[in-house]
Amino acid sequence: MSQPITVTVDLGSRAYPILVGHNLLPTLGQRLMAYIKQPRAFILTDETVAKLHLRALEESLNTAQITPHVMTVPPGESTKNWTQLGAVLDWLLGAGAGRDDILIAFGGGVIGDLTGLAASLMKRGMSLVQVPTTLLAQVDSSVGGKTAVNAAQGKNLIGAFHQPKLVLADTALLKTLPERERLAGYAEVVKYGLIDDPDFFDWLENQGRAVVDLEPAAIAEAVAKSCQAKARVVAQDEREGGVRALLNLGHTFGHAVEAQNQYRSSVLHGEAVALGMVLALNYSVRIGLTDKAQADRAEKLLVAAGMTTKLAAMPGGPYDAPGLTEAMKQDKKVRAGRVPLILARGIGQSFIHPNADLSDVQSFLAEELSKS
Repeated sequence: MSQPITVTVDLGSRAYPILVGHNLLPTLGQRLMAYIKQPRAFILTDETVAKLHLRALEESLNTAQITPHVMTVPPGESTKNWTQLGAVLDWLLGAGAGRDDILIAFGGGVIGDLTGLAASLMKRGMSLVQVPTTLLAQVDSSVGGKTAVNAAQGKNLIGAFHQPKLVLADTALLKTLPERERLAGYAEVVKYGLIDDPDFFDWLENQGRAVVDLEPAAIAEAVAKSCQAKARVVAQDEREGGVRALLNLGHTFGHAVEAQNQYRSSVLHGEAVALGMVLALNYSVRIGLTDKAQADRAEKLLVAAGMTTKLAAMPGGPYDAPGLTEAMKQDKKVRAGRVPLILARGIGQSFIHPNADLSDVQSFLAEELSKS
């Protein structure tokens, strides 16, 4: 077997490993033997991933004499909905799946969220294994147990916390990702540097192109470092009662963009987060928390990778400040016209600003929309 980098999410008796390495998928069947109660596993994937990688996954399970049961769904954010969740649960129940069975999420963040929520609901909780196939999922959404589907009113409003038993991040799977998908994942990598790791941000200023180009040493370092950062935060605050909210840097603004775009594929989640982080830093400048040079440095790193950092230039528009602010009101933590935002005092100095005034945020967004 390949010898992966192992990162542990320390949740006491529910601790689990994240395995990071190249060409790990062929080892999955043998690794699952430590978790299965009967020789079968249920796999949820999307049509794109199935065409590229499902055969390799099935071969790995068959080699370990584990029978795969597979359901495929359409790719894209629009799949992450209540109707599709019901179809997945009907499939599992019809196939006789039980709490002792394993459900494998084999895909990007959409599949991970949908599968995780289905696992949490299935007979009040069946075992979950995450096998993320995108950079974004490997460094973010597959780790930490947050699962959800979208509603018409906003993103991730119907969900639960359900930790996996194992996360297997095979960096070889990233070779089939389009560059746009790689960049979307890279935004989440940059996020960890902006939150509380200025040394990692410095490293990305030098190695960011190598990460995006999937140079083996660079991508392994970036994925492992990102997973270590997220695992550290999740271990402190599993259910987002405090410090875990820092992981939402860029997400409140980004989710508003996604919502006003109706979750269409013209804006990927990571693209929205990249823009959202720039907006968060620019808003931090606006209210006197940091200087413009710090915000410009973060924006420069994202622009160098080829990402859109201007709200007016974002695909899927036109956007408007009242509509974006209305979408932000759907945030689960909004109280009395005020929303908690993750802002920053500088690179690696993010913090929770609990009571941002949405009327001021709306004025800020109007100004951002006027920038070319």
